[in-house]
Amino acid sequence: MNQRITNLRTKMKAQDLKAVLINNLKNVYYLTGFWGSNGTVLVTEERVVLFTDSRYTIHAHATCFPFVEIVETRNELEEASKIIKDAAIQELGFEDEITVAYHTRLATAFSGVSLRALSDFVMEFRLIKDETEVATIRKACSISDQAFLDVLEFIKVGQTTELEAATFLDFRMRELGASGVSFDIISAAGERSAMPHATPSDRIISAGDALTLDFGCLYNHYVSDMTRTIYAGHVSDKEREIYETVLKANQALISEAKAGLGFREFDKIPRDIIEAAGYGQYFTHGIGHGIGLDIHEEPYFSQTSKEVIKAGMVLTDEPGIYIEGLSGVRIEDDLLITESGCEVLTLAPKELIVI
Repeated sequence: MNQRITNLRTKMKAQDLKAVLINNLKNVYYLTGFWGSNGTVLVTEERVVLFTDSRYTIHAHATCFPFVEIVETRNELEEASKIIKDAAIQELGFEDEITVAYHTRLATAFSGVSLRALSDFVMEFRLIKDETEVATIRKACSISDQAFLDVLEFIKVGQTTELEAATFLDFRMRELGASGVSFDIISAAGERSAMPHATPSDRIISAGDALTLDFGCLYNHYVSDMTRTIYAGHVSDKEREIYETVLKANQALISEAKAGLGFREFDKIPRDIIEAAGYGQYFTHGIGHGIGLDIHEEPYFSQTSKEVIKAGMVLTDEPGIYIEGLSGVRIEDDLLITESGCEVLTLAPKELIVI
């Protein structure tokens, strides 16, 4: 039995649960090794059972951890209820992110069994990445790094559009081994770079433009997430000042991030620098988030948080300044938190670049 199931069963025992049903497909993968569009896992004190349909039977047998039992079915709740009733289990935990319709099915299938909704029951374990997960995320980041270096050569000022730059990054990361992008790529030039989540358009990247590229890839189901802002042709003194402020904020957090640092401080360290430079009102989002199987996952940060970061978390560090009518800057890195500091996983250059 692997450590992930051992940890889950320890938590189940602490909460007096003898069985849990897992529907979140990322959690299914995390616990069993199975990746597909149809998979449900039942974990009891004795068994780990994956329910999937005939499309995935061969794949499941080839990829699941050895201890996982595989049941081919189109009615996972009926099959799971048989196991629960045969074992005389009186209460079943289930993930609370299911639909109302699925909950109705659940209540019908497990009639006579008490149902307990569980919030982020598996995410607690996914917060801390093991060595295999870290190695996979590190590889995803290396792909993004190389794609960034390559897009600098691809972009031709006055000719290339935002959408063409985004498309190049997408295909280049796949050429480098990624299975896809981890989210819709953001490519925003000039005044559009002041929109933190701008959708790439046919706008041509022109001399004097800031260009913000926020992108990442999927590698063995884990993500990378990085942002770099570059300048086309030339950069104004004002924009240079803004860029250096954001870079200083980004690097300040890298210098201070380590296990035990409070969530509040994680957000406050870079925010204080931006506020001291007079741009506080233009930093309009949180400093970052966790990454892993999801592009946005726990933890998130705010000035009211009381938790502390822990070794093994992989977090984004993404300060930004966005001034409507002028431009925006965001610099984002992925950080592996350690006991004594952090390791920067995204190694693409961050010095001010003019192409």
